Amino acid sequence: MALKKRNKVEAGFAMSSMTDIIFLLLLFFIMASTMSSPNDIKINLPQSKATSSTKSVVAKVSIDDKGNYFVAKGSAQPEAIAPEMLEAYILNIVAQDTTTYIALHADQNIAYKEVVRVLDIANQHKLKLVIATQTAQK
Repeated sequence: MALKKRNKVEAGFAMSSMTDIIFLLLLFFIMASTMSSPNDIKINLPQSKATSSTKSVVAKVSIDDKGNYFVAKGSAQPEAIAPEMLEAYILNIVAQDTTTYIALHADQNIAYKEVVRVLDIANQHKLKLVIATQTAQK
């Protein structure tokens, strides 16, 4: 009597293709989240016809439409700073590298005295300052 070997069919699920998809999605979201900057300060820059730019900015001073000051060193995330501490903070950054510029990003709706405050600091310490604007639309 010949006994027949039964082939059992197992109900299973191959996880290898699922883990590949999960890793690809994880990689996509990691790369996409590093490209966006959700902590950027929304500033409505004034328009200008000039198109010159500087390559070496050591500090970026931003003033939003509410008069809040933010300072970013190089390409780092901007951090809020009190107006009284602005001069000391800028001098600390510039002391590390004196050959580069300070970029001023000021909202077009703020009081002129806020821009003059930063201009005075740059003028008193003979710092190179660039005022950021938007290129005018034709």
